[in-house]
Amino acid sequence: MFVYAGKGRRELPNSTFMLDGAVEPLAKGGTFAGQHILTSLQGAAVHINAFNFPCWGMLEKLAPAILAGVPVVTKPATVTSYVAHALARMIVESKILPDGAFQFIVGTTGDLFDHLTCQDVVCFTGSAATSEMLQRHPVIAREAIRFIAERDSLNAAILAPDAKPGTPEFDLFVKEVAKEMTVKAGQKCTAIRRALAPSSHVEAVIGALRERLSNVQIGNPELESVRMGPVVGLDQRRDVLSHVAKLKTEAQIVIGDPDSFAVEGADKTRGAFLPPLLLHCSDPTRATSVHEIEAFGPVCTVMGYDGIEQAIALTNRGGGSLVASVYTHDPLVASDIVFGVSTFHGRVILIDRDCAKEQTGHGSPMPQMMHGGPGRAGGGEELGGVRSLAHYMQRTALQGSPAMLTSITGNWSKNAPVIEKDRHPFRYHFEDLDIGQTFFSKERTITLEDIEHFAHFTGDTFYAHMDEEATKGHPFFPGRVAHGYLLLSFAAGLFVDPDPGPVLANYGLDNLRFTKPIQPGETIKVRLTAKEKSPRNKQYGEVRWDVEIMTDKDESAATYELLTMNAVRTAA
Repeated sequence: MFVYAGKGRRELPNSTFMLDGAVEPLAKGGTFAGQHILTSLQGAAVHINAFNFPCWGMLEKLAPAILAGVPVVTKPATVTSYVAHALARMIVESKILPDGAFQFIVGTTGDLFDHLTCQDVVCFTGSAATSEMLQRHPVIAREAIRFIAERDSLNAAILAPDAKPGTPEFDLFVKEVAKEMTVKAGQKCTAIRRALAPSSHVEAVIGALRERLSNVQIGNPELESVRMGPVVGLDQRRDVLSHVAKLKTEAQIVIGDPDSFAVEGADKTRGAFLPPLLLHCSDPTRATSVHEIEAFGPVCTVMGYDGIEQAIALTNRGGGSLVASVYTHDPLVASDIVFGVSTFHGRVILIDRDCAKEQTGHGSPMPQMMHGGPGRAGGGEELGGVRSLAHYMQRTALQGSPAMLTSITGNWSKNAPVIEKDRHPFRYHFEDLDIGQTFFSKERTITLEDIEHFAHFTGDTFYAHMDEEATKGHPFFPGRVAHGYLLLSFAAGLFVDPDPGPVLANYGLDNLRFTKPIQPGETIKVRLTAKEKSPRNKQYGEVRWDVEIMTDKDESAATYELLTMNAVRTAA
């Protein structure tokens, strides 16, 4: 939630729509162009959340939908709905959201789906069976309603051949597998269900996991000594054990005994407790159940592979997963695995000694990065920073004159009318500056002395600036040319208003392109146009300027976007 709040404040425009990409010229004369925009859907976002994330899952979906301007109807899984309800009550009582922006359903949704239209979105997290049932609802198909699914999957962790026992990567692999088995009692859609290791390392992996898992105390999670609590309920415990029984037709339990384990601070006969259960599949290439059945609890299967190609093939047997983690310090091996498994996975995390201290873990989706996966994982995408807002918005292609596009979007584009005033644009406070307000500079002739002075002053003595002979036959340079950064420096000198004023700072430029080399004796001038404005805080706003360096013959030599912080008049 904090990440999305920050992104909303820093990255989103001060408008009720978003621009998607740059303006596309659609005619040679420049009088007809196109611009994609994203506008908020006029319906609701129906969020159906899984039992294993009654709080985090709700907020994961809520943040981008609210930023996208779409109200939310959220439904938690019944078994943990009391936790989600406590959070929902806190949100409502805080009065942070407008009335109707957040609604909460416990239990059945009744005929809710019958009332959905093309302006609504259904965002689901949970089992494949429930997802398939909902996607087959006739209204979903008839109205082409967006259905974003994030389903449980058979995620894998891959120990590369170079990650031998005794290496940091081996230790990281063992630690991560054990953690994913025990955190939330393994009830995570991203948990490691298949641990792949070179056949020669399987015995060492099982031994290391046995040592680590033997120290996991099971019981009442309120106790400091307890490291793993129960699964969500007795029904879930029975479900896990039934799936383990199916896995045992192709694998054997090597760690843990569901019939004999200690529980601290709780009644084992009444609680939904399970020990960590590690299985070993000795022939994963012929097996099917280990690649199809997920025991949604503290369960993982170790399997050996012979060669990288087999490791990739076994990993992809999951049929589409949310995440795979790779443990290697060999970039070539990492590259082979990444491009071998990426089409079957929504996320691939590379863990080695270099990122060990800061890496966020196999099972932790980050709000800045996409969360989802193909195939069995549901084919949906959540999170991903500002990208996730697009799920709740309609992309529309606008086509028209640059003047019309600028008027509608509030974003100046080339060939749109400009506004010239008596004062320099840098003399205007943020709220007084008009989009399209433009300054045309005086001209300046570039001399050979300018080029040589700049070269020696900066140390940039690249041959194209210093050696006429070396440029003969060059595909781009007709002779000695001015440095690109010399042009930028001279451009700043031509358009900057030097006195103190509303412009507080120049803090960067985007999309720099040098479009024509400038030779000694040529003359340049600059056009500076206010392209876009975005408030940032009570003291200043961000102004994006369209800058073009041209010759005296109106040939474009360079284009870029300048970013300045402009003071707000009302804060003065």
